[in-house]
Amino acid sequence: MQDEDIALNSVLGLELNRVFFAVRETANKQKIIEFAREMLQSERAKRPDSAAPDGPAS
Repeated sequence: MQDEDIALNSVLGLELNRVFFAVRETANKQKIIEFAREMLQSERAKRPDSAAPDGPAS
């Protein structure tokens, strides 16, 4: 199951990158970033055993 999660996350990450670079407007790119952050936070909240970073990645 963990291998499937890793594979799915990789595919989703690649797709998110593709969409991000296809979008031209900065405001829409910011919406994509905010959406991705919300999704990551909700997934981390579901998994109490996963380590959360101390702050946003630079």
